[in-house]
Amino acid sequence: MKVKAICIPLELGALDRLIHDPTRLMLVSYLFVVDSADFVFLKNQTKLTAGNISSHMTKLEDAGYVKVKKSFVGKRPQTMFRLTKKGRTAFDKYRDSINGALSSLPEPDVAPAR
Repeated sequence: MKVKAICIPLELGALDRLIHDPTRLMLVSYLFVVDSADFVFLKNQTKLTAGNISSHMTKLEDAGYVKVKKSFVGKRPQTMFRLTKKGRTAFDKYRDSINGALSSLPEPDVAPAR
């Protein structure tokens, strides 16, 4: 069997690990396409638990990627999330890196398994 050397794109090793986590990637992706989103919207869209959202948003907030605003609407608490400029820049860089890395992979030499 002949082994062919391949080059794995370096961009994959430089991915932002904070965003690359599947749960945080999902949350940041939702926030990227809207100005802001409330906790209930994210919970309904992602089907994540409240604790899971809270935990991951805290990590994103600590990194400066997400701004959290807590308030009351009537007597009900409302938590709003939005990506900061730093968060948008980080996500743009992440998208560019993943797109570049995946598009530069060579096509396979073998026929797909059936």
